[in-house]
Amino acid sequence: MASTKFSVSDALAVKLWAKKLAAEALKATKIRPLIGTSSSSIIHRKMETSKGAGDQVTFGLRMQLSGAGRTEGETLEGHEEALTTYSDSLLINELRWGVRVRSENSIDQQRVTFDMRKEAKAGLVDWFAGRYSEAFFNQVCGYTVQSDTRYTGQNAVSAPASGRHIWKGTTKTDEGQGTSDLFTIDLIDKAKEAAITADPPVRPIMIGGEEKYVIYLDPYQVTDLRTSTDTGQWLDIQKAAMQGGKISKNPIYTGSLGEYNGVVIRMSHDVTQGVNSTTGVAESNVRRAVFLGAQSAAYAVGNRGRVAGFEWIEEKFDYKKEIGITGDSMWGMKKCQFNSTDFGTIVVSTYAVAHT
Repeated sequence: MASTKFSVSDALAVKLWAKKLAAEALKATKIRPLIGTSSSSIIHRKMETSKGAGDQVTFGLRMQLSGAGRTEGETLEGHEEALTTYSDSLLINELRWGVRVRSENSIDQQRVTFDMRKEAKAGLVDWFAGRYSEAFFNQVCGYTVQSDTRYTGQNAVSAPASGRHIWKGTTKTDEGQGTSDLFTIDLIDKAKEAAITADPPVRPIMIGGEEKYVIYLDPYQVTDLRTSTDTGQWLDIQKAAMQGGKISKNPIYTGSLGEYNGVVIRMSHDVTQGVNSTTGVAESNVRRAVFLGAQSAAYAVGNRGRVAGFEWIEEKFDYKKEIGITGDSMWGMKKCQFNSTDFGTIVVSTYAVAHT
């Protein structure tokens, strides 16, 4: 009796594993709820390079019209306003990594109860998920210390723009943050104020018909926030979190710490350290929380021989006793900027160290 089988190297099997790698890597990263194809998403996924040729996506922003308008008895002709538009560009490039394991017909595989090939895939999923998250925060936190584009989404990092960076206390540098400059709830209010009054303003995202923003804190900053003894601190967040329960099914809320003043609070270890404004080196006692609105960052993948930006490659060595497994991706990510201004981010620097 004939039986249909697919070998490891079969083209359909390879595409299936590539699809699984792509889906699981995105699912595993904590920034996955931020990604969407709408311009109202925090990470705006651009689809151009996934449908055709090219290693760069250029996208535009139209500024709001500002003219006063014309009224009774006034001529409009000759007084029209010109459109003001700006553009930004996102590069994609290859990023790949590999694992080598003993094959299924080796004594090594016989000795263990787990499937080495599946574990290799799981390891690559974790690796790519971590790289997505690290690249995103290097970009939106403006962590210019990192210049290796393999860790910055294939695009160079730019420092926070003027007016898009606030600090605890009166010293307006990361290196000026002292032991009393800890993260407190009022900084969320100040970041939201800065977002609303900025030119152009940081646009909110819509969740359940309501305008929301997101802020990411480092774990050290979260502890400072939780343990603050000032009136109206962590308790206010907990109250707001309960009030927001009716829309808690939205993935933005999954794993969040709570909500305060229309801002969903999330935590990530990938929130970056501060940057010394004079030397350009890392400030290890400072963390850069980041307040996010619509189109804070852009993300794109390539399609050349890939499934959702990924290719799964397996090679056999040493007379089929070893397997080399590679995840080959083609993607890019960067903070959105128009006219040299950060479009969707406000960085919030505070003193933050481990609590022992």
